[in-house]
Amino acid sequence: MTTEPLVVIDNLHKSFGHVEVIKGVSLAVSKGDVACIIGPSGSGKSTLIRCVNALVPFEIGSIKVLGIEVNDPKLDKLKLRKHVGMVFQQYNLFPHRTALQNVMMAPIQVLKRPKKEVEAEAYALLKKVRLEGKEHAYPGELSGGQQQRVAIARSLAMKPDLMLFDEVTAALDPETVGEVLLTIRQLAEEGMTCILVTHEMGFAREVANEVYFTDRGVIVEHAPPAQFFSAPRDPRTQAFLSQIL
Repeated sequence: MTTEPLVVIDNLHKSFGHVEVIKGVSLAVSKGDVACIIGPSGSGKSTLIRCVNALVPFEIGSIKVLGIEVNDPKLDKLKLRKHVGMVFQQYNLFPHRTALQNVMMAPIQVLKRPKKEVEAEAYALLKKVRLEGKEHAYPGELSGGQQQRVAIARSLAMKPDLMLFDEVTAALDPETVGEVLLTIRQLAEEGMTCILVTHEMGFAREVANEVYFTDRGVIVEHAPPAQFFSAPRDPRTQAFLSQIL
């Protein structure tokens, strides 16, 4: 018996005004898999994963997450986002709330869960992302890498089935990038289904089940990382990798 992939994107098109930024993208991600999307700036990568979370509406095509049709006009976006966590390049933490309070807010306010239960889980999540002892620090007292790990813990507090990561290390100092990638690697090893937009090629090579190269709104090539990085077939992929590897 075959189970349907957790995420199925079929013939997705998205335009901003007269500019078509996604031109018929299709891909599928199975439960427990990690898909890395790479490509030059402006190739539609971030727009693609924002469509998955219904942050960006799209004109043509279908996206299903756990069988939920994202473009259904009757969709309760809250229902979708209980299943899908997202971490952005900017941390978007509430500056006047501690790390612990930032992690606790959504389960209490959105899911209406009891505070004591949520608090215990929030402590555990901050320990999981190696921020034990920083629970009562405010974002301004934390490094960029620490803030990004709070943002990851905050997404995990909703107990999602899928995590989306949009260039989460792009705004970080080089020495803090490793801390965040280690956290994501651990999630992947634990079986969290992840879709990552990333410029970190070494990381994509290590953690991905499948790497997708996008350029000008289309998926040019995709393959498991060993094949993708050692023997890319398309000249555009070859040119891109030769510039960054």
